[in-house]
Amino acid sequence: MNAVFEKPSLWQRLRPWFKSFDLPLLSALAWIMALGLLCMYSAGYDHGTRFVDHARNMLLSVGIIFVVAQIPPQRIMQLAIPLYTVGIMLLVATAVFGVTKKGATRWLSIGVTQIQPSEIMKIATPLMLAWWFQKREGLLRLPDFLAAFGLLVVPVGLIAKQPDLGTAILVLSAGLYVIFFAGLSWKLIIPAFVIGAASITALVMSEDKICQPDVQWPVLREYQKNRVCTLLDPTKDPLGKGFHIIQGEIAIGSGGIPGKGFMKGTQTHLEFIPERTTDFIFAAFGEEFGLVGALALLGGFTALILRGLMIASEAPTLFSRLIAGAVTLSFFTYVFVNMGMVSGILPVVGVPLPFISYGGTAMVTLGFGLGLLMSIAKTRRIRY
Repeated sequence: MNAVFEKPSLWQRLRPWFKSFDLPLLSALAWIMALGLLCMYSAGYDHGTRFVDHARNMLLSVGIIFVVAQIPPQRIMQLAIPLYTVGIMLLVATAVFGVTKKGATRWLSIGVTQIQPSEIMKIATPLMLAWWFQKREGLLRLPDFLAAFGLLVVPVGLIAKQPDLGTAILVLSAGLYVIFFAGLSWKLIIPAFVIGAASITALVMSEDKICQPDVQWPVLREYQKNRVCTLLDPTKDPLGKGFHIIQGEIAIGSGGIPGKGFMKGTQTHLEFIPERTTDFIFAAFGEEFGLVGALALLGGFTALILRGLMIASEAPTLFSRLIAGAVTLSFFTYVFVNMGMVSGILPVVGVPLPFISYGGTAMVTLGFGLGLLMSIAKTRRIRY
């Protein structure tokens, strides 16, 4: 008797690659990406090839998510030390041989192109810290946390020296999230919050004195001091340093509750909003889609973050829990810092809005992070 075998269809062969993907996480991402494409078309249709490039970068990010999701977390953990080491070496090389643009040495020429090594550390640093705590699981003592802080300070210091305050904040926050989830005592966390709150209060109350031109701030550079002082009172230089913040607030406020409508933003299309397709794209979004649109966008980010935290809480290993928690809260940092600086509650720094702002490098990094989340989610499902 001859057995008859049917050749499997293309979908039957591809289905195992997709069936374990986390649908709630994918749904939240798809919603954010759809709003990002809508906003980019309006804000960048007359800005060269921004919309087409943005769509291409999204496809690249989706491809990275798919590839990384196929790699088990155990294999990813093996990349922690090599990736961190290479990242540090590239940062040192950037400090010595880097390309300087607009007063910042952030790029390294590798012949055919230029790369920004600090982007690597957004992933390499939390991976390294998660690996460190995984190896010390059950044996954690204060020296282990001090060593973790040392691993974090090195890349943050090198990035801040470039200077690149925005990326330094993102790397620092990602590392601190890993350390927090690893079990850092609240006895150390609460005093840090108290000191930070007291410092911000003192800064606000003494703005008139410390923001004088002849007053120099320790640690921070002159342009960083100007950004903080501009945040405290942007009306002192409305056509100069305060222009970004003032125009962003005007655009968001003029959108009202329903918004002015798709492609009807006057602040946006009359080019009053600076960097309307990158750092300040939320101002363009708020003007055209109003409070309703902003809440819809925030709903997508909230769903993504909550789902990521759920994946982290159910992850099978300490490494998976730490990296999933850090990646998820890094998205929160991106969103909070970007929307905060555009709406005038935080200083202006170069932090994009995930999958909304134009930028290929950031899209690759975000895609890698979401790929890690997908990989951990798949491992969790296989376990149960």
